[in-house]
Amino acid sequence: MSVQYETSPRQAAGAPLGVFERYLSVWVFLCIIAGIALGRLIPPVFQAVGGMQVAHVNLPVAVLIWLMIIPMLLGIDLKALAGVRRHWRGMAVTLFENWGVKPFSMALLAWLFIGGLFRPWLPADQIHSYIAGLIILAAAPCTAMVFVWSHLARGEPHFTLSQIALNDVLMIFAFAPVVGLLLGLSSITVPWLTLLASVALYIVVPLIIANIWRNRLLHQEHGELKLRRTLQAMHPLALAALLAMLVLLFGFQGEEIIAQPLVILLIAVPILIQVYFNAGLAYLLNRLVRSPHCVAGPSALIGASNFFELAVATAIVLFGFASGAALATVVGVLVEVPVMLSAVAMVNRTRRWYETRKGVVPYEQCCGTEATLCGSH
Repeated sequence: MSVQYETSPRQAAGAPLGVFERYLSVWVFLCIIAGIALGRLIPPVFQAVGGMQVAHVNLPVAVLIWLMIIPMLLGIDLKALAGVRRHWRGMAVTLFENWGVKPFSMALLAWLFIGGLFRPWLPADQIHSYIAGLIILAAAPCTAMVFVWSHLARGEPHFTLSQIALNDVLMIFAFAPVVGLLLGLSSITVPWLTLLASVALYIVVPLIIANIWRNRLLHQEHGELKLRRTLQAMHPLALAALLAMLVLLFGFQGEEIIAQPLVILLIAVPILIQVYFNAGLAYLLNRLVRSPHCVAGPSALIGASNFFELAVATAIVLFGFASGAALATVVGVLVEVPVMLSAVAMVNRTRRWYETRKGVVPYEQCCGTEATLCGSH
C-alpha cells in the first residue's frame, strides 16, 4: 500500500496516517465511480490501453505498478535483515502466519464462500477468477502500510523494519510457489512462465532498482536528506499511479459491477474474516511464546494485511484487466484501512490483558524505554 515511506526505525516509529491513507476507502469509491463513468463514455480509450501488451505484460500497467512499488521499496533498508535475530520469536510467528497460514486460510474461505455459499449470486464464469484473486491477495504480505499500523499500535520499530525487509526478500522465492500451489488445488490452470515473469517484473527488478538507487543516494553528501527528499517527491507520483490504476480497473469492470453490484460486498466477506482471523491468531501465538506487546502488535498486523500493488499487478498479468481476479484484489484495498484500524484498536485495548501472561516483559520496561531487554524477546 502506498504511504509516506520510512527509511529508518526512528522514522518508522513516527509514521503518520496521512489524509490519503485515512480516507483511502473514500478514494477507492470515487475511483469506482470515475472508472465506471469513463469506461462507458470512452470505451475505445480503455480498449486501446488494454491492448498495449508485450509478452502478456500490459505496458501502461507495468509503468503504474513500478511507480507505486519502487518508491515503497526505496524506503526499505535491507540492512535491517541483520536485526532479524533480535526478535526471533516474533519473526517466527509472523513468517508462519504469512506463509503457512494466511494464503491457505484465504483459499479455504474463498472455496467456502465464493465457490459455495455465494455461488448463486455471482457470475458463473468468474467464480474461479474471484477465487484466484483472493489467493493472490493473501499470498502477498504487506510492506509499506505496516509502518503506519505499527506506529499506531506503539510497535517496536526495529522489529517492524526487519520483518518488512525479510518479507521483501522471501517474496522473491515464496510468492510464486504458494500462488501456484493454491491455484492448482483450486483447479485453476497455472501459467507458470507468466507467474514467474510477474515475480521478476514486479518484485525482483523493482527491489534491485530501489536498492541501487537508495545506496547511491546515501553515499552522496547529505545522503539521508536527499533520500528523504526523493521519497517525498515520489510520494505524489505513487498516489497518482494508484488512483490511475484503480480508474483503469473499474473502467474495465464497470458493466459487470452495474449489472451485479452485490459482487463487491460478497467478495469482501472472506477478506474481512481472514484479516481478523490472522490478526488474532498471530497476536495469540506471540502471547504464547511471550513476545513483548510492542512486537506482538506489528506481528499481528503484518500477518493480517496485504501487498495490494503486487496482488493487482499479478492478477492483471495472469488473468487480464477485466477479470474477476483483478476485481477481487481491488476489493482488498477497499476494505483494508477501516478493517486494519479496528485491528489496531483491538491490539491497543488488550495490552494490559496481553501482559498478564507470566514471562511477558511489560511495555514500560521494554519498548517503551527502548530498553535492551526488548531485543532479546
